[in-house]
Amino acid sequence: MMTTHSEEALKALMLLSLDGDEAAYRRLLTALRMLLVGYYSRRMAAAAKADMEDLVQETLLALHSHRSTYDPARPFTAWFFSIARYKLIDHHRGRGRRRLSETELREEIESDFSDEALTARMDVERLLDGLPPKQQELIRQVKLEGQSVADTASRTGQSESAVKVSIHRALKALGERLRGSS
Repeated sequence: MMTTHSEEALKALMLLSLDGDEAAYRRLLTALRMLLVGYYSRRMAAAAKADMEDLVQETLLALHSHRSTYDPARPFTAWFFSIARYKLIDHHRGRGRRRLSETELREEIESDFSDEALTARMDVERLLDGLPPKQQELIRQVKLEGQSVADTASRTGQSESAVKVSIHRALKALGERLRGSS
C-alpha cells in the first residue's frame, strides 16, 4: 500500500495531474503542503516561522507554474524539493538574512540531491515498504519529516505513548531486517 508521502505516490499524483486529473492535483497539493510545513519548520529560525505559510504558498505556486518542466524519468521529490530549496534561498536573500550562507546552502543542495542521497532515499522507501502502513507513516512523520510525537499522535488519533511504542517496534523490525534476521 502506498502512502501519500512516498516517492511513488507523489510521482503518480503528479503524472495524473499533468494528464488533467484535478482531484489528483488537489491531493498532490495537500500532501506537498504537509511536507513543506515540516521541511520549512526545520530550516527556519523561530522568528521567521510567521513567514512559513507565505513560503509554503510561494512554493506551491512555483510548482504550479513550473509543472510542465518536470521530467517523469526523474524522481519527483528531488525535483520538487529543489524548488522548495530555491524558494528558501530566495526567502533568506529577500529578508537580508545571511544566517545560511550561500556556501552552506550550496553544500546542502549538492549533498541532498546527489546520486548517493537519492539512492539512499529509495533504499529507505524499500525498507519501509516491509512495515505495516501505519508504522511506515509514523516513521515518515516523526523520523524522516521531523514532526513531533505529540503532533503525530494528534493527527493519527493515537496516544503519544502508542506512537512511541509503534515507532520503537518499527525501528526494531528494520534493524532485524538489516541484520538479516527476518
